[in-house]
Amino acid sequence: MSWTGLLVLVVALALATAIGFVLRARNGKLRTGGAATGGWALTGAAPAPDQRVLLLQLSSPVCTPCRQTAALLTELAGREPRIVHREVDVADRPDVARELDVMRTPTVVAFDRAGVELLRVSGVPRTSELETALAGQLASQ
Repeated sequence: MSWTGLLVLVVALALATAIGFVLRARNGKLRTGGAATGGWALTGAAPAPDQRVLLLQLSSPVCTPCRQTAALLTELAGREPRIVHREVDVADRPDVARELDVMRTPTVVAFDRAGVELLRVSGVPRTSELETALAGQLASQ
């Protein structure tokens, strides 16, 4: 093996490791400040009078963390009737992924009653952080 080949291999491994650490650090963390709108319309439904938050989960058929996320969000919505959980398969609905600029599954985008993005999570969300972040929205009105 030449020195050039060895150098290319070392650089590629270092870059892959750095990308892995960045993705791991971001996994499951809440991000606010998104500008997406029309969340309820993307599901083809409007909120019922008592519903305050839509948790729109974008999943894919071969995604193992998607099943864990779905179970977590279904349980959360079951405990809190003002939260609605809907799951969209990006294989069937790539338009939704494009509209929301989602590049990874699972991604959960939370919308208020007006369909405005509140927050998003890539990866499996942490339930306690999600509940804390949505508490203000659930308390209003």
